Amino acid sequence: MAKLVYDGAGRLLFTKEMKREYTILMPQMLPVHFGMFQRLLQLEGYRVDMLTTNHRGIVEEGLKYVHNDTCYPALLVIGQLIDAVKHGGYDPHKVALFITQTGGGCRASNYIHLLRKALEKAGLAYVPVISVNLSGLEKNPGFSLTLPLLRRLVYAMMYGDLIVNAANQVRPYEKEKGAADAMTDRWQGKLIEGFQRGKGMSRPQMRKTFDAICADFASIPVTGEEKVRVGVVGEIYVKFSPLGNNNLEDFLLSEGAEPVVPGLTDFMIFKIYNRVADVELYGGKWIKKAACQAFMKYIEGCQKDMIAALERSGRFRAPGTFQDLHRSVQGYLGDGNKMGEGWLLTAEMLELIHTGTPNIVCTQPFGCLPNHIVGKGMLRKLKDDYPMSNIVAIDYDPGATKINQENRIKLMLANARALKNQAPEESAAPAAPSAPKLRTGNMVAAAMR
Repeated sequence: MAKLVYDGAGRLLFTKEMKREYTILMPQMLPVHFGMFQRLLQLEGYRVDMLTTNHRGIVEEGLKYVHNDTCYPALLVIGQLIDAVKHGGYDPHKVALFITQTGGGCRASNYIHLLRKALEKAGLAYVPVISVNLSGLEKNPGFSLTLPLLRRLVYAMMYGDLIVNAANQVRPYEKEKGAADAMTDRWQGKLIEGFQRGKGMSRPQMRKTFDAICADFASIPVTGEEKVRVGVVGEIYVKFSPLGNNNLEDFLLSEGAEPVVPGLTDFMIFKIYNRVADVELYGGKWIKKAACQAFMKYIEGCQKDMIAALERSGRFRAPGTFQDLHRSVQGYLGDGNKMGEGWLLTAEMLELIHTGTPNIVCTQPFGCLPNHIVGKGMLRKLKDDYPMSNIVAIDYDPGATKINQENRIKLMLANARALKNQAPEESAAPAAPSAPKLRTGNMVAAAMR
């Protein structure tokens, strides 16, 4: 058994010996992306299991060990991790836990302390916790985010966003049920196999792979019907995680809608950009700003390659760039609105409205006050400027019933179908002539489906 080692502050460290012997448990947020992240970590020599459990016991574990005024995503993530240690068939003396820290004012910066406190209450204080962050908040001798690993993770994020984007535009219309899911699995396996051989990890290879992914998804036979498109925005965990949003995308599909979910890349660029904005707004070290700008430029370059592939396909709607998204929110929110998803959440709603998806579900988890402000708090302003926008804010918390959430979404969908029959130009026209120019891209601009 690995020897337990503590730092000067009494924090249990994840050691090099633990890297060889321990299984690291990683919560799942995006199935496609995290499946590739898991494999990349395994190729670095880590033993990693991704948790896909989805049952009420997770919520019960979270309620038992996390204070009930803590945000819902923290309750779910901590509950899922403790449930896995206690009931997942693991040797609790041979597991470690992964958890992210944002490093900012979000409560996510404190998840790691909440998790350690919960482990102590559960009698599991000997389980090490690994912080995954870009802020240098905690270091462990047995785990590090090296530059080569970060680069591979960025590529996996791009592949994940492209696959999910294309699959979401095919799945509601596929003639053979399950074809988009089968293609997703095929490409996920193909990319993971490529990672093992060092393939797909250069910009030219990535561009070529982007085109191949688009071509394969475009080859899936689809029907010619038109369905209502529904955007999904909100706090990142509840926006993406089936556990957090009660399988929202599956529900929208079952109701005959096409889910439109902005990807992970914009969020990651947003988090890096916030470091740049901090220096500009409050002062700080120029070298920090320069390093963040360089990293941000690299990811933005990869994002432009992904956008170009979607545009070349002639089949798929492509998002715009992060800079287009940033410009879209000018006149609504400033760069200082960056807690939680900050101005990005409002900008995503503006983008959806201006690209033919005015029907939006804004996922609002309990305890995430910033996102209630930039989400639900901006709905009146968006409605004033865009009268045909059709946005519903849905609360997610331990006491919210799935049937109530779905009924509210059904009302939004009924309104969407009624709006669909109105003239496209009437539906998309903003009420305010001075509204800022919004994000562009090869989208079906201002066309209601």
